[in-house]
Amino acid sequence: MGRFLSIVGKNVFLAEMGNITRFAGRFFVEGFKPRYEFREFIRQCYWVGYKSLPLVGITAFIMGLVLTIQSRPTLVEFGAESMLPAMVSISLVREISPVITALICAGKVGSGMGAELGSMRVTEQIDAMEVSGTNPFKYLIVTRILATTLMLPVLSNLSNAVALYGGYLGVNIRGTVSWHLYWSQVYDALSYGDLIPSIIKTFFFGFAIGLVGCYKGYYSTKGTEGVGRSANSAVVVASLLVFIIDLIAVQITDILGLT
Repeated sequence: MGRFLSIVGKNVFLAEMGNITRFAGRFFVEGFKPRYEFREFIRQCYWVGYKSLPLVGITAFIMGLVLTIQSRPTLVEFGAESMLPAMVSISLVREISPVITALICAGKVGSGMGAELGSMRVTEQIDAMEVSGTNPFKYLIVTRILATTLMLPVLSNLSNAVALYGGYLGVNIRGTVSWHLYWSQVYDALSYGDLIPSIIKTFFFGFAIGLVGCYKGYYSTKGTEGVGRSANSAVVVASLLVFIIDLIAVQITDILGLT
């Protein structure tokens, strides 16, 4: 019985991966074909980017402040307190800010897309769009995935700036470091090898979040209960994909000697 359940579980997993891959392929096919839904795309960018900015900004500020405060005692023990701005900036820009921003968007944006599209599916609004001659995939899916793909790098860069400012305040809680000296140390510590991989992987984070959220919602079933399951599974799967993509990105940057 246990072996039978294991085989069924593997088959379900492989079928789900195949369906998501086919869904992604359809996105690339539909995304390059006119007609383009620019107005809906701009609206989705507004909801994904602007509406997520307060949450991302507050989280980034606290993250930079707490990381600085927690790291200071360890560096003081080794007499390396002057390295605090450099250490905090590298940690934030390389890893912490992009991943935390992606996880926030997975929870807020991914679940929202899953719930919204799931509600449209179970109330037959998507079917009505097909009957009326509108391409629901292009209007609903392509615009949302493009919006998350393009807005997440913007949110990540803003998160970097706010987190580094929080780090500046954290450095000055028990010490005195001038504004000019702090940012000079930050810029001296960072290089294009830190910044470029960090930006590139956020595009993949955004694509994965949008793809999973739209897929789960678009194929939602079983009424209102299915809508809740779609939103929940969108967050779980998108968060897991963020960590997997981050792991792959770290391995690639290490192979290329950018770490």
